[in-house]
Amino acid sequence: SADEPSDSERTAVFRAVKPAAKPGETNPPESAKPGTAAKPDADQRTTAFGVVKPAPAKPAAAKPAPAKPADADKRPGSRPAGTGPAGNGSTFVPLRGEGAAGPKPPVPAAPRPTPEAKPRVSLEPSERTTQQPMPPMPPLDMLADLTNNPPPPPSPLRTAVRRFKIYAPIVVLLAVILSVVQLVRPLPEPTLAMTAKDSYTFDGGAPALPWPKEGQAFMAAAGLGTVGTFGEQKPVAIGSVAKAMTAYVILKGHPLKKGEKGAMIDIDKTAVEDGKKESEGESTVNTLKQGEQISEYDALAAIMIPSANNVARLLARWDSGGDQEAFVKKMNDTAKELGMTNTTYTDPSGLDATTVSTAEDQVKLGLKIVEMPELIAITRLPSWTDQSGKSWRNYNDLIPFNGSLGIKTGSTTKAGGNLLFAAEKKVGKTNQLIVGAVLGQHGVPILGTAISASKDIMLATQKALTNGPVVKKGDVVGYVDDGLGGHTPVIATADVEAVGWPTLTVDVKLGSGGNKLPQTAGAGTEVGVLTVGEGASQVKVPVALQGDLAAPGIGSKLTRVG
Repeated sequence: SADEPSDSERTAVFRAVKPAAKPGETNPPESAKPGTAAKPDADQRTTAFGVVKPAPAKPAAAKPAPAKPADADKRPGSRPAGTGPAGNGSTFVPLRGEGAAGPKPPVPAAPRPTPEAKPRVSLEPSERTTQQPMPPMPPLDMLADLTNNPPPPPSPLRTAVRRFKIYAPIVVLLAVILSVVQLVRPLPEPTLAMTAKDSYTFDGGAPALPWPKEGQAFMAAAGLGTVGTFGEQKPVAIGSVAKAMTAYVILKGHPLKKGEKGAMIDIDKTAVEDGKKESEGESTVNTLKQGEQISEYDALAAIMIPSANNVARLLARWDSGGDQEAFVKKMNDTAKELGMTNTTYTDPSGLDATTVSTAEDQVKLGLKIVEMPELIAITRLPSWTDQSGKSWRNYNDLIPFNGSLGIKTGSTTKAGGNLLFAAEKKVGKTNQLIVGAVLGQHGVPILGTAISASKDIMLATQKALTNGPVVKKGDVVGYVDDGLGGHTPVIATADVEAVGWPTLTVDVKLGSGGNKLPQTAGAGTEVGVLTVGEGASQVKVPVALQGDLAAPGIGSKLTRVG
């Protein structure tokens, strides 16, 4: 019926409408006249409180306000126009009550505004105000709201409790994660640390060596250092002592295996012709025949014992593909590598007076040669027999007495008598090696003078060598550090004695011996080596755990840093 809302009426939130006009400025709408039925407007909205009709979009011309019906105020639930619930000019039409009968009373229209009234503000559907979500409430405030009890007032204690409840679980979770990480991390590699003294100095005064009257000399012990020096260390001609470098270069490039004689070398015409220069004052081996071969071992013996110049040049051509100058370059390059700064080689035999060196430089070479057992096995021979059956004596008359190991003689009119020598001596439980050189001896005979002076120096040095106790068996010399604060002591498994001479200081070192240290091991397990000295003079004694080596505990793992 005309009194009921049409199907076009929609339920919505309140819409902003134009404020009500002032009394006397508008005329009541046609629907408010007596006897006129109220028609639903297309823009009116149904709400929980009734139907709200906004003010007209365009104001009409002002008309005199009609007289108010006498019975308007007597209608049940009715209100005068312009006096809606919000006082905003909307018309309130109550909805039919549930179960109410009879037609719906007409809804009075809002008075139309006069031209002087302010224009109506209307929001389009896209400008409707929507409800915004509220931020989540703290748990305690929400509980207070639900129970209709206000939250307690803020206080330092309540703030501290709230923060504790928030951050305590986070801290616990982080602690658990950190603990797991610490427990599963790889353990650091154990290391050895030394607690014993890192050096040992022998008591007494420095040894006084019997130096020659002229020339220059130098004396040293392998791994221990310089025993003494004599004369100005300036380059002088060294004669056949140069063949020591020739042999060293050959063996470095063509090592000999124990019990074998090495490669076979073709004997060329030049080697045979050079062998005939014996009449010119050269040292040679004149039994070589062209077309035959000589072993590397025999060639080395030929240059180190009878000092054969022709064989030295043959070895140089063989090593460098026929280019003797290229081999001489190798000799000089090797001298630089060994720190022989005052040495120059111009030929492989030493016949040239331009091949010069110093006693100190030759000792540097000799200390390397004594580390070549295959070459020392040759130089310590009193004699050598060639492939033809001829025997050649060693010109070094120190062989085979007093532990002499030979090395190389050399003599020319220009160079005088020269000798590079080596010897050994048993000191305690070790075999010590000493190396010396005497150059520029011009007494008669020149080579005999050099050999005699060398013998005196050699014997005095051997006598000066002694040993001294560094560590006793069972002494704690260090510990195994597990990297997490755990230290397990290590002890020497035998007496440790240093070898040297009065005033000498030797180094003491503790190492793993190239082996990886275990994470766990029982007492007595050898875990390293205690070393005294260097090179051929080293004294080495194993060290063992004094007690059980245990893996780091949980506490150490959890508290480790880095």
